[in-house]
Amino acid sequence: MTQPITVVKLGGTEGVDFSAICADAAELLKNGQKLVLVHGGSAEANALGEALGAPPKFITSPSGYTSRYTDRKTLEIFLMAVNGKVNSLLTEQLHRLGVNALGLSGMDGRLMVATRKDSIQSVENGKRKIIRNDYTGKIETVNSELLMVLLNAGYLPVIAPVAVSQNGEALNVDADRAAAMVASALKAENLLLLTAVPGLMEKFPDESTLIKQIPQAKLPSALEMAQGRMKKKVLGAEEALQGGVGKVIIADGRVEKPISNALAGNGTVIQ
Repeated sequence: MTQPITVVKLGGTEGVDFSAICADAAELLKNGQKLVLVHGGSAEANALGEALGAPPKFITSPSGYTSRYTDRKTLEIFLMAVNGKVNSLLTEQLHRLGVNALGLSGMDGRLMVATRKDSIQSVENGKRKIIRNDYTGKIETVNSELLMVLLNAGYLPVIAPVAVSQNGEALNVDADRAAAMVASALKAENLLLLTAVPGLMEKFPDESTLIKQIPQAKLPSALEMAQGRMKKKVLGAEEALQGGVGKVIIADGRVEKPISNALAGNGTVIQ
């Protein structure tokens, strides 16, 4: 019987404890767990953009989703911060813990192929705007064969949220939805979305209103309730379950042993 796979998405926001996640991953790997890590890096990308005089700009779609406006300059900053610094430092931390981590992005080996959006809609001051020079994409395919070769050879894949278009362009993709697509392609048993809150809350930011379980059928109402970045997590959870993933857990990435804590059912369990 093949070992079930857990895909872990590490939120790129401030507060998520990458060191605790890496230490927990190292321990679980020793015990035979198969893991794939997908990370964000929004805090690093924001900081680098500010330092380079190109502060980030966020846009809100008509349906209420927030995303980074990514023109070519912003894309290059994003690549430096996320594919360069965050991915390399995560891989370094894991190697120091004795893990044979392999850092890569969705461009490597066409791991994640996405369709570049011809145009995106943004709502500003109540008015819709069309933006055409955006380098974001929607992932269409994941090279699961490549990931299985790496997993079976004993590597821990550490994936940055950058995809490649059919024309070979680098594209910024949402890390939560990238993790959902990776988990679906691998038919993972679990998808863990580790973030800087304990899970989905009925009355954000009141942590006492944490929703512990959501059946798949109730996801549309959960999507209505979710605010800000949490909307993408709920959407990713829905896509993962539709893709054959066993269960999705939105859990706290700030605690000790964040992966084990999530696998124990702490957070918002969706199945």
